[in-house]
Amino acid sequence: MTGKGVKMKYKDYYKLMGLQRTATEAEIKTAHRKLARKYHPDLNKDAKAESQFKEIGEAYQVLKDPEKRAAYDRLGAGLKDGDEFRSPPDFNEGFEYEGAGSEQDANDFFEGLFGNRHRRSQTHARARDWPGEDHHAKVSIPLKDAYTGAQRTFTLQMPSMDAQGRVTYKSRTLDVSIPKGILDGQRLRLAGQGAAGIGQGPAGDLYLEIAFEQQSRFRVEGRDVTLDLPVAPWEAALGAEVLVPTPDGSVTMTVPAGSAAGKRLRLKGRGIPGKPPGDLYVTLAIALPIADTDAKKAAYEALRQAFKFDPRAHFYG
Repeated sequence: MTGKGVKMKYKDYYKLMGLQRTATEAEIKTAHRKLARKYHPDLNKDAKAESQFKEIGEAYQVLKDPEKRAAYDRLGAGLKDGDEFRSPPDFNEGFEYEGAGSEQDANDFFEGLFGNRHRRSQTHARARDWPGEDHHAKVSIPLKDAYTGAQRTFTLQMPSMDAQGRVTYKSRTLDVSIPKGILDGQRLRLAGQGAAGIGQGPAGDLYLEIAFEQQSRFRVEGRDVTLDLPVAPWEAALGAEVLVPTPDGSVTMTVPAGSAAGKRLRLKGRGIPGKPPGDLYVTLAIALPIADTDAKKAAYEALRQAFKFDPRAHFYG
């Protein structure tokens, strides 16, 4: 299953700009204006000025934007500047975002949090007619939806900032068609569901990034799905027909006689649908029954006497 966060060092944008976490929108703008002038490469010839200027611009890109600031505050609770951490894969789930800044303004920390989402080009818009920003949000679905397709209702939180710099949230509910065969990390485009345009400009789009809900049973890689399947010792030794659960119901599989723990069997085409579909891989795990009665202990003793089996014999050369 995909979904591990990105390992990085936390960067305290508030500390970088000399601000408290309760800073208002006006205070953020004032601090940026002051620091940008102080470290502008044309005005400051110090060798480190240019990198500091870029870091200040990056911090401002996050703190001036209510959506990104809300997600950043949620992530940074309890973290100090320089702390090493792994960003939770779902830290920004359920929030809408405007597009991130340009590539030249973003470093690894910024991209690790917000991705490489770019603003809609406005170079051809008329002076008074501006297209709306594209928004982005991350949502989770059951793995089964990728097998069958589904209709899902999502409630997103849209952060906004009041005049005092406080972040508030508005709920937004969307009915979304999940197409059969969708993959973890794939994006759905909802045309016209982003920010409203200015004047006669069209509304932006909303991009939903799909993530599969965390599951203890299945692991996903691309369209292939893997499952660890417990089998009894006699099923592995003698062979058996067993039921295998899949995200789309159970199927019958043959366990070959003489199978060992860790043996990998393939159910072709039983992975996530597509052209071609993925496969379902079943890894066998031998499950030993507990000898909790005299009769069961006697059965294990009979096995020991019948096989004279030493599982560590190959250790001794």
